Amino acid sequence: MLTFGDQSGAAQPAQAADLIKDGSEATFMADVIEGSADVPVIVDFWAPWCGPCKQLGPALEAAVTAAKGKVRMVKINVDESPNISAQLRIQSIPTVYAFFQGKPVDGFQGALPASELKAFVEKVGALGGDGGLADAIEAAETMLTEGDAADALETFAAILEEEPENVLAFAGLVRAHIALDQVPQAEAALAAVPAKIATAKEIEAVRAQIALIHQAANAGPETELRAAVDADPDNLQARFDLATALHASGKIEEAVEMLLDLFRRDREWNDAAAKTQLFTIFDALPPKDPIVLKGRRKLSSMIFV
Repeated sequence: MLTFGDQSGAAQPAQAADLIKDGSEATFMADVIEGSADVPVIVDFWAPWCGPCKQLGPALEAAVTAAKGKVRMVKINVDESPNISAQLRIQSIPTVYAFFQGKPVDGFQGALPASELKAFVEKVGALGGDGGLADAIEAAETMLTEGDAADALETFAAILEEEPENVLAFAGLVRAHIALDQVPQAEAALAAVPAKIATAKEIEAVRAQIALIHQAANAGPETELRAAVDADPDNLQARFDLATALHASGKIEEAVEMLLDLFRRDREWNDAAAKTQLFTIFDALPPKDPIVLKGRRKLSSMIFV
């Protein structure tokens, strides 16, 4: 689970000690009833003399730990907490109850195989949503938008500790590196992207951003390239290079128009380089960016004319 208790607003990953704890009658209200307001709490009722409890307890703890904050676990020794056991009508142990928003929502008695425990924990965890990850991502994106890339980077990294295949956090991490002018680190992060999300559109977007950064580093002088195009309007290489220089200087819409004009003149030039470059620019921008919407519409009208 991620918490937002500090003044910076940066998310911090939950520690194992926060996920699993020993409870009692004195702490049951805080740990379970109030504690399950946002995140489900699984309560394991056990006793030291109970053989099946010794089998179930560690396996249940492992399943809760693997859920990475989507559930918490409280262990109640029934010998030390007879009143709670009586109120919940615990007749045999081990007994497991799951609480969410202060109420019992699921449970079982006896030991279960690891696969069934995993399914139980996942089912209970789903009641609480994503354990706060969506809020953490939104907070990190806000930091990035407001220019606080360092805190955004830290927050995205914390989210990935909780959920290593979170595509939004992974893409955000790369964009934070880019914002900090840490291109090698951004490329290293991309090289380590899990195969499961490697082709996600958000990952393709940051790949495109890095490709454009490398192009910008090699872009020629805009003034000279404009002069070359003016001197010879059919110099398609000069047009392509000028588009690269324009994009590098932040004149994205003008770069797109230059590439569209190049495509109109010769769509197959240099293995359809104009179209490829347009798609790279479109991928690097938000899908609903006006430049993307207008550019895609114009490109489609030329392709399907």
